[in-house]
Amino acid sequence: MEILSIHRVLIGGIIAAAIVVYVPFFWVAYGRAQLGWQAIATPRAMVDKLPAYAQRATWAHQNAFESFVLFTAAALMAYVTEANGIWVVSAAIAHPIARLLYPAFYIANIPVGRSLMFGIGSLSTAVLMGASLMQVL
Repeated sequence: MEILSIHRVLIGGIIAAAIVVYVPFFWVAYGRAQLGWQAIATPRAMVDKLPAYAQRATWAHQNAFESFVLFTAAALMAYVTEANGIWVVSAAIAHPIARLLYPAFYIANIPVGRSLMFGIGSLSTAVLMGASLMQVL
């Protein structure tokens, strides 16, 4: 009997990725608090007034939603097609980790690290989709 089934890894990856979406928002909230409560009347215009780190956190937060949608679709594809193997498990684990590190590099303004984490996250999604397609073709 498997201790940790591939299905649990995939669902766990989706849950972890959903939580990670909100990590950069803590920095956004801190930056917003520095502007004062009057600024919340116009949240979209507020981004231009935020400190640089909070602007980058806002962009990381927005990007996290985009990444989450694709990863979730890929993980669910792998779940439904019963794709398995070390690559599937690795991708399901690597994506949330990369997406946790992505905003850290983004907020710290380390473009190489940010790009590397974006690439790992994207590659993980592609691996899950590819493994799923291999199951049905």
